[in-house]
Amino acid sequence: MTEGGSQRHSQRSHGLRPYALRCDHRTTPLGIGESAPLLSWRLAAGEKTPRGNAPVAYRVDVAEDPDGPSHWDTGRVEDTGATGVGYAGPPLRPRTRYHWRVTVWAASGGAESAESWFETGLGEGEWRASWIARDWTAVDVVDPPEEGERALDSHGLSPSPLLRREFTAPMTPVRARLYVSARGLYEVRVNGERAGDAELAPGWTDYRHRIQYQAYDVTELVREGANALAVTLADGWWSGYVGFDPRRAGAHYGTFPQLIAQLHLDYPDGSADVVGTDETWRAARGPIRYADLLMGECHDARYTVDGWDRPGFDDGGWEAARVADTDTSLLVASVDEPVRALGELPPAEIRKVGPETHLVDFGQNFAGRVRLTVRGLAPGRRVVLRHAEALDEDGSLYVTNLRTAAATDVLIGRGDDTVVFEPRFTYHGFRYAEVTGLPELDAADVTGVVLHSDTPWAGAFDCSDPGVRRLHHNITWGQRSNFVSVPTDCPQRDERLGWLADAQVFLPTACLNADVAAFFAKWTRDVLDAQSPDGGFPNVAPRLAGVADEGAPGWGDAGVLVPWHLYRVYGDERFLACSLDAMGAWVDLIHRHNPDLIWRTKVGPHFADWLSLGRPTPREVVATAYFARSAELTARAARVLGDGRADRYAALAADVRRAFIEEFVSADGRIEGDTQTAYLLALAFELLPGELADPAGKRLAALVEEAGPRLSTGFLGVGLIAPVLDGLDRPDLVHALLGRTEQPSWLYPLRHGATTIWERWDGYTDEGGFQAPAMNSFNHYALGSVGEWLYRGLAGLDQAPDSVAYGDLVIRPRPFTPPEVSGAEPSWAEAAYESPRGRIGVRWERADGRFQLDLTVPPGATATVHLPVPRTWDVREGDDPVGDAPGVEIVGSEPAAEERSFVCRVSSGEYRFLARRTE
Repeated sequence: MTEGGSQRHSQRSHGLRPYALRCDHRTTPLGIGESAPLLSWRLAAGEKTPRGNAPVAYRVDVAEDPDGPSHWDTGRVEDTGATGVGYAGPPLRPRTRYHWRVTVWAASGGAESAESWFETGLGEGEWRASWIARDWTAVDVVDPPEEGERALDSHGLSPSPLLRREFTAPMTPVRARLYVSARGLYEVRVNGERAGDAELAPGWTDYRHRIQYQAYDVTELVREGANALAVTLADGWWSGYVGFDPRRAGAHYGTFPQLIAQLHLDYPDGSADVVGTDETWRAARGPIRYADLLMGECHDARYTVDGWDRPGFDDGGWEAARVADTDTSLLVASVDEPVRALGELPPAEIRKVGPETHLVDFGQNFAGRVRLTVRGLAPGRRVVLRHAEALDEDGSLYVTNLRTAAATDVLIGRGDDTVVFEPRFTYHGFRYAEVTGLPELDAADVTGVVLHSDTPWAGAFDCSDPGVRRLHHNITWGQRSNFVSVPTDCPQRDERLGWLADAQVFLPTACLNADVAAFFAKWTRDVLDAQSPDGGFPNVAPRLAGVADEGAPGWGDAGVLVPWHLYRVYGDERFLACSLDAMGAWVDLIHRHNPDLIWRTKVGPHFADWLSLGRPTPREVVATAYFARSAELTARAARVLGDGRADRYAALAADVRRAFIEEFVSADGRIEGDTQTAYLLALAFELLPGELADPAGKRLAALVEEAGPRLSTGFLGVGLIAPVLDGLDRPDLVHALLGRTEQPSWLYPLRHGATTIWERWDGYTDEGGFQAPAMNSFNHYALGSVGEWLYRGLAGLDQAPDSVAYGDLVIRPRPFTPPEVSGAEPSWAEAAYESPRGRIGVRWERADGRFQLDLTVPPGATATVHLPVPRTWDVREGDDPVGDAPGVEIVGSEPAAEERSFVCRVSSGEYRFLARRTE
């Protein structure tokens, strides 16, 4: 990195600044396993950069030493659309930090650079450590309860083991890296200090196929002389309760937690040491009497072992750890960011409901835990925390919908002056916490800790309508609550599974809210791991034996729909490359079992349009529509990759479309079942030719209007209704649905205090109270998939149908009322999105007979702008008439279809359009 683009060039005021550098969609990842990582960047224009200034070339330079020779250098590459490049240099060495620089040249002249780094993980064959555990044949002796002490329900769970090992460093290392994983959950400490900030690590995968490990830089924690490695283990997804199977996960994975860890120490004299898990480690039980994701955690402070995580501790009374396994073949480097504690919520209200019982309302339903400060808790005295999303009619916790999940944490005191209790190996979905065992509870002593996978927030939305604003708030909290290692359906009850349909319908919204590329890179591998040998995707991933194994229409199809959407959003072809064979196998499986092209067999549990209302959509209609869609997207994916199977799948998709029409569609465009979802699937998946699409669209609009207007869709239809009605030029119907406050509607739950999206439209009603507790979550995200349209439709931030990574934008706001409607209340909406190319910003405002649109287009992108005003209005960009404004081109010659819109095209830059009536 010593030549050419190593310096920041002059003419900075006209340059383009690279920022948000990523390696495989992560910022400075530590311990990657990919041999050819994607190095990507975004661009921002300088303060004085002229409009239309676009990148013309880039150069990426990779080196071990930022001031040394290059390991790989692309040289100057002429490319106006690049947002990243795959590493294609010499093999990357394991356990090595690489510094990289990107330089971007602008059309206006000059160049700017930015730098970052990534570090590789363990190489092939470098694992020397073994899987170790506390002696699994040992029986823990538990003292009988003292007089007056209640028996403790351990739920059949065992105490969390402590594992430790001391070692001597002959000198202070210049570099120390710890590579660690668990079958179960772990927390690791070095010399009494926690390593990293990952929660619930190593996360959930199907441990029979793949186990992720994490890498930690512990250089500052290791010192010359005596050192101690100390780890606490817990059951987690490996050997705890998982899903709604009443058996523990031993029926799925394992029966006791295990640890593997390897510490690499590099010294200034060039020597090195490796400390790994083996039979020399020592083991004992600790203060955690049990810890489970569903049941909760019990911390018995009487068993606290002071100083066990520091050197010099006497572990002579501890037992030797046992080697459980030596197979390291399934260990892989993490590809996503871990779960982290990413927010704190103070109590909104604390109400004393008993002599020693307090009800805490955090004002927000979320996933996480409670941090509680307790003073003077006598030995054996308990503080019990129970969690719930809602309150019953009498004001107590409503826990019936948790089913078998106890969701209860317990602290047992030992007489300490002050204890800060924060469970480490569980999480709950809750808004309310009942704290029992304290005569008084101060608000400063209780905090809600928000946990979710660290997906950097990328989008922002706001508008003048308070109901829609709150709806967006609820959608974002549903996403935070359910992106916990996998995209779960709910965070509270005994389920929390990675349902494929929920994920695929919500993915477009999720991508606009946050940068979920790395998160879904990991989960798509879970989906691939779960695919059966005959090509069948499951309904949940990671797969759990006996949990709806055979994929249903719309559920299994996520194995096709998710990779395609990730490619369109992020422009990373690897999402398609790693999934194409699996996509083809899924489509082939459906075809093989349904040679007449109507998907009737091999349909699994066939959930249809889950939780829809009124007349059900025929199952064959739903299935065959998804068959056609999966075949079509598999063809498109193959075409992107230059794969020869593209034509075969395109022909199959065309054949399935014809079969769909012949079987289910009448000559006047009526679709069998005559339901909203039937028309939504046919129109959204482009199954109908124009002569049928037009009457089918009119029939859909009529069904919505005749119903209220209201929707009757379930999980599969709800995400389609807004974009399809919008495409039919009926945004008025979308706004009517958005504004509806009666059940079923998105705003109805808000009347009952909802702060997240409900699983059911009628989760609670004034007439019937709570719905059936067997399935009634108040924190799902599937019905929140309308969030996509808030960005794309209401705010108007979208990309063209054939655009990838937001290279070709479509800015088309849909105001609450048309600008020309006199007497309408002032209204506005705004959205911003950190796209792979850079920041996109849209804000519109309608007031006093004018319409104003502010727009930011990132460097290298272009946008077609639809101003929702008649062509007779005076439209200006800044102070200039649009026809004369620099960088703005009027599109078309006033076609009749656009008489209500003013359409122009712009290049990158910032714009302000102002339209006024000329009458």
